[in-house]
Amino acid sequence: MPHIEQDKTRLKDDAWDRIWEKLKTIHGIKIGTPWTCRRFVEAVLWILRAGGQWRSLPAERGNWNSIFKRFARWSDKGVWDQIHATLVEGADLQDVSIDSTTARAHACAAGAANSSADHEALGRSRGGFGCKIHAAVDGLGMPIRFILTGGQAADITQGIPLMKDILAEACLADKGYDSDEFLAWLKARGIKAVIPPRANRKEQRECDWWHYKERHVVECMFGKLKYYRRIAMRYEKKAINFMSMLTFAATLLWLR
Repeated sequence: MPHIEQDKTRLKDDAWDRIWEKLKTIHGIKIGTPWTCRRFVEAVLWILRAGGQWRSLPAERGNWNSIFKRFARWSDKGVWDQIHATLVEGADLQDVSIDSTTARAHACAAGAANSSADHEALGRSRGGFGCKIHAAVDGLGMPIRFILTGGQAADITQGIPLMKDILAEACLADKGYDSDEFLAWLKARGIKAVIPPRANRKEQRECDWWHYKERHVVECMFGKLKYYRRIAMRYEKKAINFMSMLTFAATLLWLR
């Protein structure tokens, strides 16, 4: 029989069942029937995957304006974060790898009303105007935490916030995180630092290079996230909406 490729803008039944079970426990939102709620979530998935404008949402997916407003309400109430957090409870925290990647900002990402670029995690770097995604992944490369900053922010500024309250055995990161303060913070919590020393460090230190090879999982995770065009380039004006797209994409990685 000929192979029929699955529509990647539709959820698999088992993935939807897990999302629905969590949605039923979240107070303060109207979810409606399983069919109407799934239709809404899959409409957001279409936007996430295709990267198109909300106005370009196919009519059979629903009214674009209603879908957008509901998506924004869920973002304000942290619904997308709560769904992701439920899955993170099963993370393998033996190793935690941290890193960042840049999402270039589309022209429509600028100009949020009554706000500023700094407030919406947008800024200029050598790569242009954009947003930096700082992430922590577990030992299997599954995303467990995200932080958004402007594109000009140094990676080390988010080292401690990324690892805060994570009970890991080891933290794997590139030399951009080689800071005495961060190393001391990890040591005080009994977390092994697998971080290469900077070339200009006055006192060189050892690094477990064999263990460091496992850091590739965070790079692979970024690659998977950027298959979703809404992540590869930032279209959202508001940081909270972009974070929701990011956590929804991370949820889909967990549900594979």
